[in-house]
Amino acid sequence: MVFEKLSKLIAEHFSIDVEDITMDTSFVEDLNADSIDIMDLMMSVEDEFGLAEVDESAMESIKTVGDVVGYISEHI
Repeated sequence: MVFEKLSKLIAEHFSIDVEDITMDTSFVEDLNADSIDIMDLMMSVEDEFGLAEVDESAMESIKTVGDVVGYISEHI
């Protein structure tokens, strides 16, 4: 369920088809995201999943969709 909800959020944020998103999708390599894009996405993730603010060290470790799913799973 986390992956499906997150995939919809990512698809909206990056204007891509939800079917193109996998756990291995890289934000930088596959979605051409920069640090601002990732920060904006994570703010949406915080709101959508009711999480506290993601700290900077956790933000730096987020490279793939799977990383975000893991983060969400650990913090909900």
